[in-house]
Amino acid sequence: VQLVESGGGLAQAGGSLRLSCAASGITFIIHTMGWYRQAPGKQRELVATTTSGIISTNYADSEKGRFTISRDNAKNTMYLQMKSLKPEDTAVYYCRGIGPSYDYWGQGTQVTVSS
Repeated sequence: VQLVESGGGLAQAGGSLRLSCAASGITFIIHTMGWYRQAPGKQRELVATTTSGIISTNYADSEKGRFTISRDNAKNTMYLQMKSLKPEDTAVYYCRGIGPSYDYWGQGTQVTVSS
C-alpha cells in the first residue's frame, strides 16, 4: 500500500494550494484519511481528517474556515484545499490512512508560504 501526496510547493501569503493524496495497492476504501503537518523543529500535528461513510470531517482550530478536506472514495484519493495561506502554514504535509488493522503514512509534500 502506498499513499502518495502531491500538490505542495511555494505560495505567497494569502494564496492557495490544493494537495492530493492518492492511495494505491489497496482494494478497499480507507476508513479514515487525514492530513497532518510538521514544521521544522515542531511535532507533527493534525490538520484535518475525514471518515468514509459517516461523511464527517474534523479540523484543527487554526484551519477552520481556511482549509477544506474532501475525498473521492472511488479513486481512494483525498484532497486538501488550502486558502488564505499564512507563513505559519509552512510545513511538510503528510497523508495518513487509518483503519481497524492498518495505519499508513505518505512520504510528505513540502508547503512553503512566503510573507
